[in-house]
Amino acid sequence: MTASTFVSPYECRVKLVQDALTEHSGLKATSARVLAVHVLGAPDHIPERVR
Repeated sequence: MTASTFVSPYECRVKLVQDALTEHSGLKATSARVLAVHVLGAPDHIPERVR
């Protein structure tokens, strides 16, 4: 039997942004992940009427 690991949609988005940051900058994976979490959290601080 094969065990599957659940990966949340949020973690998939973090990984996508992290990979883009790592590929297009000089950042290491750990720094890119921290920045990716901040990038994905930023829209939550934009007022709804502006979004």
